[in-house]
Amino acid sequence: MRSGITSRGRRVLGEEVGIRRADARDTKRLTRLVRTSGAYEGPYAPMVAGYRVGHDYVETHRVFAAVGESSDRLLGFYALILDPPELDLMFVADDAQGAGIGRVLIGHLRDEAHEAGLAEVRIVSHPPAEGFYRSVGARRTGTVWAAPPAVMWDRPELMLPVT
Repeated sequence: MRSGITSRGRRVLGEEVGIRRADARDTKRLTRLVRTSGAYEGPYAPMVAGYRVGHDYVETHRVFAAVGESSDRLLGFYALILDPPELDLMFVADDAQGAGIGRVLIGHLRDEAHEAGLAEVRIVSHPPAEGFYRSVGARRTGTVWAAPPAVMWDRPELMLPVT
């Protein structure tokens, strides 16, 4: 098991959940989590089919992983871009959804954004995830229109207050 836990969440799925900075050793697991996400089945599948979270990505951005502290099992992750402030990626393992991992990640994101001096963070949401983001305090600000062939559907744009 790796150390580096920077924040402790709550007990979920039988173990304590910690948040740590992701690194190059995590990229295969992060990529697998994106590509196998049940939220991207059906018409959404092409968007993640060839997606890769590479070493350069985790070195360039603030990528944080939610892990089981005793197992180092990847439960979810997010990526925060500081300039301009945006949540670039957020995924929770299918079998961990509904257990509070997303809320733990959003809480950590808010702490990171606050420390960086940000007042709010933009989110361009996967359409089925809009309800989750609104439930944690994000407000809808508009729509990002489809941009074929990369993205074939319109996406909700939201702003998440940091404080």
